[in-house]
Amino acid sequence: MRDAVLVDAVRSPMARGKAPKDGKPGGALSGVHPVELLGQTVKALLNRNAALDPGEVEDFIVGCVSQVAEQAGCPGRWAWLAAGLPEHVPSTTVDRRCGSSQQAADFAAQGVIAGAYDVVIAGGVESMSRVPMGSARMGADVYGPSATARYAPGLVPQGISAELVAARWKISREQLDAYSARSHQRAAAAAEAGAFANEIIAITTPDGSAEYDETIRPTTTAEGLAGLKCAFENADMAARFPEISWSVTAGNSSQITDGAAVMLIMSAERAAALGLRPRARFHAFAVASDDPITMLSGPIPATEKALKRSGLSIDQIDHYEVNEAFASVPLAWAEHFGVDQAKLNPRGGAIALGHPLGASGARLMTTMLNSLEATGGRFGLQTMCEAGGMANATIIERL
Repeated sequence: MRDAVLVDAVRSPMARGKAPKDGKPGGALSGVHPVELLGQTVKALLNRNAALDPGEVEDFIVGCVSQVAEQAGCPGRWAWLAAGLPEHVPSTTVDRRCGSSQQAADFAAQGVIAGAYDVVIAGGVESMSRVPMGSARMGADVYGPSATARYAPGLVPQGISAELVAARWKISREQLDAYSARSHQRAAAAAEAGAFANEIIAITTPDGSAEYDETIRPTTTAEGLAGLKCAFENADMAARFPEISWSVTAGNSSQITDGAAVMLIMSAERAAALGLRPRARFHAFAVASDDPITMLSGPIPATEKALKRSGLSIDQIDHYEVNEAFASVPLAWAEHFGVDQAKLNPRGGAIALGHPLGASGARLMTTMLNSLEATGGRFGLQTMCEAGGMANATIIERL
């Protein structure tokens, strides 16, 4: 079996997204077309790896959730061309909801292992300012009558699922807020120490150069978060789910964000021939699903499946990257596996850095790779909750 290796990974800064009705101006990347955002990111990756002729890239696999409006035209294809890269390189777009770019990386690595590729780039993009979350649905019934009937009296929004996860694992509002404040504090400490310098590339915008994450709030405290209103509380859901204590707020949830991230993946043999140093290899993959009502618990069976395939125990993993869609997700995951939380999202997560949907999987893997190198860790495990109860889990081994 061939090894699929991760040669390099970069990401844009994480910028505040503009919610459709919040009345606030967008962040530093809101004026950048998503194709341009992704194009600048992939161009920077290739510039960092000049030994590779871009024409040798066999596919550009891109995760994107809202594939509508400016993100409707196979964004990877137009990003590649916008970057002035060879016309003969194709692209495709992957949608596994929040895990889309993690799935893109998995598909790329699996293609290398199978011999379908020697060199491939995987990543993701989401401009939540320009293509707001939910744009692709436009009020449509995406479940159909049979699935709706199966889960009568009805499927629920992710915020309700986050409340159900908190209730099932007996996670208090105080725990959610303390975890969320810690996410900001860890991300702020990492940024202050220059820990993100090797992964962030500058993006040219109409207003200048965007070079730093603008989502991190270093002064965030649990006490400050405690004053926020619960975002999803309503009488109908309270009657349906009396176990919910209502604790999910904007402060203990991920941020609406614009961003892009890409990774250079190839066979170990091709990397050696080009004189490129592999930074990690892909060790194990898994996808799984759970109850679509609880929904966000999917990372637990996905992690169990990935560990079984890898032959590793949870304690042998040096870095856990569990997407912070809501604080209840990593806390429930940590409780289930009994892990050391010092290894859980040690550089902060989506609560502090934001969650640009289709780009998040690649962003997490980029951060995890750099953290493993900085700490000397060997194995990193990444998992993402996804709509409908789905989840990805990927284990990489630092080289």
